[in-house]
Amino acid sequence: MTRDSYQQFCPVAMAAEVLCRRWTLLLLRELLSGSARFNALRRGLPRMSTALLAKRLRELETAGILVRSPVSAEAGVCEYHLTAAGRELRPIVETMGVWGQRWVAAEASLHHLDADLLMWDVRRRIDVSSMPERRSTIQFIFPERPARERCYWLIAEQGQEADLCTFDPGYEVDLYVRADLRTLTEIWLGHTSIARARTAGRLALTGSRQLARTFDAWFALSPFAAVQPPQAQALP
Repeated sequence: MTRDSYQQFCPVAMAAEVLCRRWTLLLLRELLSGSARFNALRRGLPRMSTALLAKRLRELETAGILVRSPVSAEAGVCEYHLTAAGRELRPIVETMGVWGQRWVAAEASLHHLDADLLMWDVRRRIDVSSMPERRSTIQFIFPERPARERCYWLIAEQGQEADLCTFDPGYEVDLYVRADLRTLTEIWLGHTSIARARTAGRLALTGSRQLARTFDAWFALSPFAAVQPPQAQALP
């Protein structure tokens, strides 16, 4: 029994020993969202050290929650896939997200702005079926951010997974999306609408009229954006 054990036979305690270590639930979120390789997991967890990520992956493998499958033995590349025990955690992780969206104040969430994480989530949710058949390059600009976090390029094409670049890929930009990071995060989380942000001058779309016109179709929001806050309850 480890030093961190609750030393209780209760199944809740036993599950908590596996799942409630720092970063573990967020790592499960990434695995459940489809990330399978180490570098993809790092991009979804930009503030997690590589050493801790490797440690948590080993712990989940030992617990039977994931398996590691070599892709290229020569290059040392492998993928991590959830087992039946891991996949069974989906409703638990999703319910926690719903609870967080419903009960944690929006202002508290917006204290933790992270351009890298936001854009990685945006890339993952882009609806390429609502975009032109040809390749489209969209540049997202956060004018107030430091140089490293100021520009991101999203490259999307029907039938292919969208790609995210943190450097200029050299393609002609079809649409420029300019907003401060807080505004785009508010939109992503469903705290404000695209239309409201554009009307207020907090979101500007310039370039391709087609991409601008269909922005609210292909720019899919967080899976928790539709969760409604609790209704105000009258005191007894």
